[in-house]
Amino acid sequence: MWRRTCYPNNMILLIISSANSPQCADSLRDATRLETHWAKTLQEAATRLREQTYSAAVIDQFLLETEPAESEQMLEHLGAAFPVYLNFAVTGMDRLVREERSALHRRKREEGAARRAVEDQMRSEMRGTLTAMLLSRELAMSVPDVPHPALEKIRVIDNLAPPTQSSPRRSLTRIT
Repeated sequence: MWRRTCYPNNMILLIISSANSPQCADSLRDATRLETHWAKTLQEAATRLREQTYSAAVIDQFLLETEPAESEQMLEHLGAAFPVYLNFAVTGMDRLVREERSALHRRKREEGAARRAVEDQMRSEMRGTLTAMLLSRELAMSVPDVPHPALEKIRVIDNLAPPTQSSPRRSLTRIT
């Protein structure tokens, strides 16, 4: 179940008020093989964006220009959806599909870069924590006459930590 939360289905929201909007949505669905929803108004788009998570939102620039207040509201709800702005008065289906594929590719690339940055940050923090733990273990082992309960705690830490070049596991024998 958690996988669906982490990796949601890719869906596209097409926001266009043209008479041939349903055909555009069908063509986009066929070309991208992604579920495509259609909203004919910016209010309807804002509602859909609140209810679902979309990979991309294809937005008719005409709607943005003619309804500025609704545009702001809808844009606030984009969330993770990658916006693609097109002038449908001069854009054909081929260009729509190209722009959408390009946007999905950019989104995928950006998500990968963000994921790698988070992984690198977490690795860096873990290295710092592990280094501090190993240093504390070494300092604790250098204390003479360590009480037995403390020695047991150090052994637990020693068993959790990987052996290093400078402090192999047998170094605990110094304090036993």
